[in-house]
Amino acid sequence: MSKMPVVFIGHGSPMNAIEKNDYTKSWREIGQRIPKPKAIISFSAHWFTQGTKIMNEEKPRTIYDMYGFPDELYEIIYHSPGSPSLAQVTKNLISKETEYDNSWGIDHGTWSVLVHMYPKMDIPLFQISIDANASPEEHYEIGKALRSLRNEGVLLFGSGNIVHNLRLVDWNMGNEGFDWAYNFDDFIKENILERNHENILHFENKGNLAKLAVPTPDHFYPLLYILGASSEEDKVTIFNKSGELGSLTMTGYLFE
Repeated sequence: MSKMPVVFIGHGSPMNAIEKNDYTKSWREIGQRIPKPKAIISFSAHWFTQGTKIMNEEKPRTIYDMYGFPDELYEIIYHSPGSPSLAQVTKNLISKETEYDNSWGIDHGTWSVLVHMYPKMDIPLFQISIDANASPEEHYEIGKALRSLRNEGVLLFGSGNIVHNLRLVDWNMGNEGFDWAYNFDDFIKENILERNHENILHFENKGNLAKLAVPTPDHFYPLLYILGASSEEDKVTIFNKSGELGSLTMTGYLFE
């Protein structure tokens, strides 16, 4: 089988699960364009834990880690099977201490996108948590450790937002971002295209710009796993490069 791509998605609002817009159109197109995975490992911003956790259930449940949305959203059940055997392989590949944990489930950072990419829900799927205590380099190294799974037909999938500051959301901005949001998003884009991952790992060197764009790292760190799993020879495709509500960006990256 040809080497699977890796992908980072800016997932934005849970409402994208039930809406048809430019973002969801791109997700559907990517699902149709790339080879069908044998399995998917998701790094979702919404499983933010102490330590690195891995799901290994045969039938992971869908969870609804958001409040106050329309009933239609809570009726989605993303019932893909799990893969205990791949979870074991994955655990063995990661050098840092990890543990199995099935107290969580497939959260909206994962299913709100995959419901568009893979609506048949027939691909084995599980999540690896984002360790709140780990350094950017440690997240990146986990991605590197799992890079070999690309040769086994596994899609490594990161879901977050490069700029994510809910405290500064401006509901009047619509599909626009503040200048500082675009500036930080462009900084990440330029360094991805130049393969300068060190600058991205040390994003905090951007000072106040980084503090505005990444006030907490939960939505940013999924990108680092995907960068670690990417290769020098990968072609980079940028999609959904857009601001949202002033203080979010929806930019995604496909490495293939």
